[in-house]
Amino acid sequence: MNRLRIGLVGTGPWATATHAPALAKHSDIDFSGVWGRRPEAAATLAAAHGTSVHEDVDQLFAASDAVAFAVPPDVQAPLAERAAAAGCHLLLDKPVATTPEAGRRLAQAAERAHVASVVFFTLRFAEVTSAWLDEQRAMDGWYTGRADWYGSFYTPEGNTLFSSPWRESRGGLWDVGPHALSMLLPVLGDASEVAAARGPGDTVHLILRHTSGASSTAALSLTAPEKGTGLTVELRGENGVFVMPPWERSDEAIGNAIDALLSAVRTGTPDPCDIRFGLRVTEILAQAEERIAAT
Repeated sequence: MNRLRIGLVGTGPWATATHAPALAKHSDIDFSGVWGRRPEAAATLAAAHGTSVHEDVDQLFAASDAVAFAVPPDVQAPLAERAAAAGCHLLLDKPVATTPEAGRRLAQAAERAHVASVVFFTLRFAEVTSAWLDEQRAMDGWYTGRADWYGSFYTPEGNTLFSSPWRESRGGLWDVGPHALSMLLPVLGDASEVAAARGPGDTVHLILRHTSGASSTAALSLTAPEKGTGLTVELRGENGVFVMPPWERSDEAIGNAIDALLSAVRTGTPDPCDIRFGLRVTEILAQAEERIAAT
């Protein structure tokens, strides 16, 4: 088939540092252009990577076979609906939306248009962590698990490079919560019960019961003290205790996500991290938010 033309929606730090460089250097696609809510930033980003800037987002959709999104979730969801209606396959950021209703509308739009989708859950596409997850998925007899992600974006000593108003307002539940669920659900099964409680700062503690009968917990924060930050995923069961190996951010993950979208387009086989999985993650996070509000 012809090379896929993939455009980019977004001009912020993630678009600049991650998405645009990956699209520009990928050998199997054509980077078809950039659109952003800040035209000058879009022009600068497009020029840096030798592609076109589009003043209208629908022009970008018309010039593309697929679109990658690097914008806040409440901006992403309605724009991705329009992209799907225009026949564009979707490379989405997590969370796909911050309400189940918006997530369902997007999933329905993708289904109606018969477009492929991949949601960029970083740990699912980084080679070390995805390989570890595959090993755990091949086993059964799980008893419990935990996924703790303590970040320090919003502390005086924290790294604010990738901070944003939506992250500050929605907190760790919505920013790093999707990463935690993306590692727990494939091994332990869907969440049949959800409980949640607040900790210090924006910290949220989740307790999940899974359809397999196993349980899990997740501690999620963007306001932990810098010396208390870290990421841990641990699974316990009949075969022992298994801890995810250390992960360091790199460019490989977004390239692998692009490869996954290409595979889904060419084979017609949905990716495990498609919009339906992204919607389920949003539904669970919304349930957790409701539990917290009720206490």
